[in-house]
Amino acid sequence: MRRLIQCLSFVAVFALGASAAQAHPHVWITAKSELVYAPDGSITGVRHAWTFDDMFSTYALQGIETKTKGVYTREELKPLAQTNVESLKEYGFFTFAKIGPKGSQKKEKFTDPVDYYLDYKDSALTLHFTLPFKTPFKADALAIEVFDPSYFIDFQLNEKDPVTLVGAPAGCKLTVERPSDGSAQAQTMNEQTFLNGDNSNYGAMFANKINVSCAP
Repeated sequence: MRRLIQCLSFVAVFALGASAAQAHPHVWITAKSELVYAPDGSITGVRHAWTFDDMFSTYALQGIETKTKGVYTREELKPLAQTNVESLKEYGFFTFAKIGPKGSQKKEKFTDPVDYYLDYKDSALTLHFTLPFKTPFKADALAIEVFDPSYFIDFQLNEKDPVTLVGAPAGCKLTVERPSDGSAQAQTMNEQTFLNGDNSNYGAMFANKINVSCAP
């Protein structure tokens, strides 16, 4: 992810100038997610589709050879997709899952991403990947948050059908909580503020929260 962070920093400086680039976030991602269930009612993983802003997309594509100018096939983007998903592990894939009622929740771990690929459409790159849970499980209450703790990257859920349940039992209900707009406050904080340990989890204020409750 360090290589990706360097790319993102370059994009921010290129776009906004050195002084303006001190404000967070530097990159914007529009996210759509699916929670995938097995036939026995256990949840097996989370399937993400993350669309990067057009500025980062343009920079990330520099140096990639294509047969047709301006057209990028899934095969041509395969090395870049692999670099991205392998690097995400260091950052917990920006996806955090807990089961159980509030106050007594237990964290659930993911394994390495599978079924990953990049596609390019309308001047934007979209990274698709599935995060399998280390051990599939059944839960009456599941909470998943998607965010960057450092708020270097801003995640926004897609306006239409941001999250769907795939194969979930009939008794499962989904609710989505979007973060409040804290961009004005973020712009008053510089890089040193975010490097301070006291603010290392600042991005949690902007977490997208996915809650699933299943009737026993």
